[in-house]
Amino acid sequence: MKKAILVLPFLILSSFFVNAQEDQSGIRASLNLSNLYVDNVDDENSKPGFAVGFYFRKNVGDFVSIQPEINYSLKGSQINYDGVLGNGKYRFNLSYIEIPVLANFHVGESLYFSAGPYIATLIAAKTKHLDGDGSVNGVKEYDRDDFNTFDYGVAAGVGFDFAGGTAGVRYNYGLVEVAPERDALDNGKNSVLQFFIGFSF
Repeated sequence: MKKAILVLPFLILSSFFVNAQEDQSGIRASLNLSNLYVDNVDDENSKPGFAVGFYFRKNVGDFVSIQPEINYSLKGSQINYDGVLGNGKYRFNLSYIEIPVLANFHVGESLYFSAGPYIATLIAAKTKHLDGDGSVNGVKEYDRDDFNTFDYGVAAGVGFDFAGGTAGVRYNYGLVEVAPERDALDNGKNSVLQFFIGFSF
């Protein structure tokens, strides 16, 4: 199952590069609200991040299109503290190169619903300590070997097209434990809510 999830997006993506001149393509960016979940998603420790990348879209029917993407996506979680000596937060940042492949189901001329798998590879992991006023108090980087560098999951969302672009909301649900050997992360998996916008070219 894992091999199928890994290979399928690359096969679909390669066909889009061959036919890119016939189909819509563009750049996209999103605000990420991410967290690490164990059994249930809990937004108490969600942190802000972002994603930037490229998307390709090909119509495969009157109401269906396929849309692979290549994105840099910043995920992770956040711990807030408030004590006698002050307050602040620890942000656990996970940087991924991510490839989702979505099926878009179009309703009318603008509205569409999306769903599909994603795969991702971890490129960096670090913790940032922020004081109560938002200033950076320290950054600690981790060895990638301490983490699962391969991640996959499912994504779903809703969007609308406008002249020259697209925008919407998407949710990514990870299916792989980020760091099963690190007790502090409680075997958490990625959970990301995205508010995105894209511009075609």
